[in-house]
Amino acid sequence: MAGGRVDPAEPAEPAEPAEPARELKELASWQRPLRDEFPIIRRNPELAYCDSAATTQKPQAVLDAVHRYLTTSNANAGRGSYPWANTTTALVEDARDRVRRFLGDPDPERSSVHFTSGTTEGLSAVARDWLPELVADGDEIVVPFADHQANLTPWLQAQELLARQGVRISVRELPRQQGSGDYDPVALADAVNPRTRFVAATHVHHVYGGDMNVHRVRQAVGPEVPICLDAAQSIGHLPVSVADLDVDFVVFSGHKAMALPGTGAVWARGRRGPAFRPGGWSGTPNTAGVASLTAALDWLDAAGTDRIERWTTALTSRLTEGLGRMDAYEVLGCQTSLAARSRVQRRRSIVTFRHREIGAQDLGFILFSRGFMVRSDGHCQAGGAHRGGRTETSVRVSLHVHNTPEEVQELLIALASLQ
Repeated sequence: MAGGRVDPAEPAEPAEPAEPARELKELASWQRPLRDEFPIIRRNPELAYCDSAATTQKPQAVLDAVHRYLTTSNANAGRGSYPWANTTTALVEDARDRVRRFLGDPDPERSSVHFTSGTTEGLSAVARDWLPELVADGDEIVVPFADHQANLTPWLQAQELLARQGVRISVRELPRQQGSGDYDPVALADAVNPRTRFVAATHVHHVYGGDMNVHRVRQAVGPEVPICLDAAQSIGHLPVSVADLDVDFVVFSGHKAMALPGTGAVWARGRRGPAFRPGGWSGTPNTAGVASLTAALDWLDAAGTDRIERWTTALTSRLTEGLGRMDAYEVLGCQTSLAARSRVQRRRSIVTFRHREIGAQDLGFILFSRGFMVRSDGHCQAGGAHRGGRTETSVRVSLHVHNTPEEVQELLIALASLQ
């Protein structure tokens, strides 16, 4: 299972980006009616919700789908022979197919979809129920040490569980480039060896907002090593194609993709390694959550995730360029991506920063007093926490289709007043 060789000069950069002002102007007539489809946004015009990386707001179509299900056919799935139960069972099965179509699954007959409470449970299920069948004593896995805790802790727990069973595996850190937070595919290719059995990666970083170039991870590890992808910050925010990504698991949370909290999914390709079969007894699924997920994916497809990505990328570029002109702030992550015309890496709807004198918590309170709801803490980032260290706090602004250029401009004005 030797890794592939990565040419750092190989052209894998995105195409020339459009100017943010032009993108926002072209998409304005598309965005305005979509913003009005969010009741909580429409009813609170004095507030700007800028925390979609934590959880997304729900369009009316999703709320209607949940209400319709609960008032017409609410029952348990797979545990009855009467019409309501049959309808609910069909709803869950149809939702599995809906996830496959949303991901552009090229081989739906071979893949499987399992519903979970979210990304954390999904990654834990892969680590607990699938990984032990893949590895043997002396094998290695490679995982990210500076992404979300949910994409580190399960693999460390699996290592401990296997050790108690007499199987010792090594957990190696997915290499990163100094200063940017991006994965380092060249160092990864050098680290891969015949005992490398598995890689966990993140699609879009939940703090830095960068697309982590998973295609380069695949090039580095070669065609045989399974890859599990944390797609919590990409599903619903940009187009995701499992055919293009060539990964073996895609794990995501419904509540970050316009659906209700408490639902998510694991898509398993079923090609590399053993079949994925979650262990334990399968209890009652979150049927209302599954109904909301199907409606959310329908809504996202109708809106167009490609246009959602263009809109939020343009807003993010405007915000990062504005912050770059303020000496009081330090923007985290790849500095090259701060430029609106960056072809190296563009931020996907997330901008995280620190004020050089005002603490993150205080800055979060100040911004809310001015009508902006942002995240201000450590963002569940693994960082040095697993080594007994502390993760520094920061302010994260995460945007979605309902956010506007006017909100970004007002946010910049508020931030400038604190210099």
